Amino acid sequence: MTRTHIREFHGDDLDQLVRLWGHVTRDADTPIYSLAEVIASCQADHAVVAVRGTEIVGAAVGRAAHAQGWIVFFGVDVPDEDGALHAALLDALERRMASLGLSKLSVLLPEDGVIDRFTDNSFAVHHAVRYLERDMPVQRRELEALKEVGGRILPRNLWRKVAGMTREKTLLEERLVTPLSRPDLAERFGVVPPRAVMLFGPPGTGKTTFARAVASRLDWPFVELFPSRLADGGGLAGALRSSFEAIGELEHAVVFIDEVEEIAAQRGGTPPSPTQGVTNELLKQVAEFRESEGKLLICATNFVRALDAAFLRHGRFDYVLPIGLPNADARRAIWGRYIPSDDAAGIDLDLLVGESDGLTPADIEYAARRASQEALARSLRDETDAGTGLSTADYVRALDNTRATVSPDAIAEFTDDIATLARL
Repeated sequence: MTRTHIREFHGDDLDQLVRLWGHVTRDADTPIYSLAEVIASCQADHAVVAVRGTEIVGAAVGRAAHAQGWIVFFGVDVPDEDGALHAALLDALERRMASLGLSKLSVLLPEDGVIDRFTDNSFAVHHAVRYLERDMPVQRRELEALKEVGGRILPRNLWRKVAGMTREKTLLEERLVTPLSRPDLAERFGVVPPRAVMLFGPPGTGKTTFARAVASRLDWPFVELFPSRLADGGGLAGALRSSFEAIGELEHAVVFIDEVEEIAAQRGGTPPSPTQGVTNELLKQVAEFRESEGKLLICATNFVRALDAAFLRHGRFDYVLPIGLPNADARRAIWGRYIPSDDAAGIDLDLLVGESDGLTPADIEYAARRASQEALARSLRDETDAGTGLSTADYVRALDNTRATVSPDAIAEFTDDIATLARL
């Protein structure tokens, strides 16, 4: 019988190790560690193999994190009734990792995984443990590309932090988030995941906040392109093209262009406008962007009627969605975010909701922060007033000194734009 010996993993062993991994995991629904992770640990961490003749019949692969060692793959593909080969592999891996000063060597197994070979070798079972994992939104190979375009990963709770605005959130959830995050469900109902969307509405209504929240909800990198900054290194059209080419290296991304009317205004006139070439380039980039999966372009504008007609035609943007002033429920939620919890019970919230009708979320935030600042200043001037906190009157005074961002004329124009330009 051919002798089996154990040695360190060599680069030439990779093909056989892949075969071994496939045999060992073929009956597992989802291996704890993927093949890519196992290969990475073989090449960068610690691995030993059992060889019979020229064939690899077993392997043990581990990695270390601080003082904790983890076995990322362990398997034998030949009969081993007495467990001697399993024990030898575990011993060899442990010896190889001993110099790292580990305090523990651990292994995770599927619920139906065989544990005897580990318990026979002094591994203790911890039953009250659940294994949870999540995919990282950006893989290592994409980090340089993300850095190049100034992208970033946003906190994952931004969607929940959007106060109120239930109608807008529902619309974005149904039109954007669900088709992109659940393509199988979208395909079931014949829905084509969107590639580009235009948000329009008066200034300060939260278009940027919604764009960021969508990226957070999808758990995709957020890349904001600033037309004014793109031109720093030369021509704007060329910089725009280079930026989209770099974004193409990412697997997923939400790309956001605010105040897009700066580079997408109506073309025409003699001589042509200096920005006409930029507008042409952006139209071209939008068309090419639509051909790639896993990405979403969100443009925002305060002046949708100023956009070149080509941007609003079917085939450029899947949806043209209005983002308006917050309704009563949204205003209530926004106030609730800024009123200190210690004072909330004594505040007439219904009054504030009514008095802030016609204000943007940014206006309400300004009024709330102004009231807090005035109350703090008052307490500093009069120490006897330090513990009284805020009152409804403080907020009403702040509202009296808050200028509405959106005028009645702008609201009327927005209403007209919804009727003539919105595409839901």
